[in-house]
Amino acid sequence: MVEESFFERVYAVVRQIPYGRVTSFGAIAKALGTARSARMVGWAMNASHSLDDVPAHRVVNRNGLLTGKLHFDGTNLMQQLLENEGIVVTDNQVQDFKNIFWAPEVQF
Repeated sequence: MVEESFFERVYAVVRQIPYGRVTSFGAIAKALGTARSARMVGWAMNASHSLDDVPAHRVVNRNGLLTGKLHFDGTNLMQQLLENEGIVVTDNQVQDFKNIFWAPEVQF
């Protein structure tokens, strides 16, 4: 049996983020049982841009800031993708963050 890589486990969580919702690097790390690995989740997100089925734009930092936006093609692609889902972004920060935050279940 081949063990799934950390990045693949991250992508499995990210694929579950509902349309119109966001989560954080830390919430994903916690769901994976590796609460102190939020930065590794960020590296996984940076490496995911060639994967069409991983909605990396829905992953923001713990304050709702679009810290990963520089890793998207174009200057505002991450914001545009979020806004296409009805999420309001002002000054690179998700508005109403607490209400649209999605916490993945700890099961991975």
